[in-house]
Amino acid sequence: MSGNHPTSSLPAGIAFVGGGNMARSLIAGVTRAGMPAAAIEVVEPQDALRQALQHEHGVRTAAAIASAALDAQVLVLAVKPQVMAAVCAELAPRLRAGTLVVSIAAGVTLAALRGWLGDAAVLVRAMPNTPALLGAGMTGLYAGAEVGNAERQLAQSILAGAGQIRWIEREALMDAVTAVSGSGPAYVFALAEAMEDAARAQGLADDAARQMVVQTILGAARMLAEGGQSPGALRQAVTSPNGTTQAALETLAGGGFHALVGDAVAAAARRGRELAGAG
Repeated sequence: MSGNHPTSSLPAGIAFVGGGNMARSLIAGVTRAGMPAAAIEVVEPQDALRQALQHEHGVRTAAAIASAALDAQVLVLAVKPQVMAAVCAELAPRLRAGTLVVSIAAGVTLAALRGWLGDAAVLVRAMPNTPALLGAGMTGLYAGAEVGNAERQLAQSILAGAGQIRWIEREALMDAVTAVSGSGPAYVFALAEAMEDAARAQGLADDAARQMVVQTILGAARMLAEGGQSPGALRQAVTSPNGTTQAALETLAGGGFHALVGDAVAAAARRGRELAGAG
């Protein structure tokens, strides 16, 4: 399906269970899209996180599910996969029939959520990433055939304010989404970290190294997004025969760079399945 969708009407209210980085990113997205802070509730047991959310966004907070209002049209499950079963056991008696529940937990299947929450909820899986905090996120979404268009639009509206979205047609592919875009920003940050270290080793000052690396990655990303060419074509255009870029790329290839990235993505997908099984 298409990777870009217009922002749909936001729900009347959203309750987040879990107030970590991803919840913060999505809250920033929906408030930027026009949702009032008073329409958002966050259930978060850690005092420091609750206070930060109140300070940054002005949202309503609760320390526990038992003390939360949970009166929102949409419930977003933003907790770690390992604790999802316990959280759902607390939530199940509180759910009103027809509540849209969006899970952003890696690896947790709709079947598992259905088993924990019962039949009252309408279930959607989503896998956003942390650039959502800047409105530059990428989110994969999956819903079963029983989920109607209105619920899909609601789920979409929550994520669209945080960046681009794409509906995934088979749930089994959500582990790949997690491994590629969900975890992907960390791969880019790791590359930037290594490039900065290498720049300093070549004698560049810290601030020069950072500026050059950051702007290089930003510019390359824009070329990928806006240039209409494949990564391979762009790489070839930069690589003069027997030049400096070829020397660098041959070193990366000699170290198994391409296969290593593939192995890393496969490991992330596998770990997502393991985390779900640990729940």
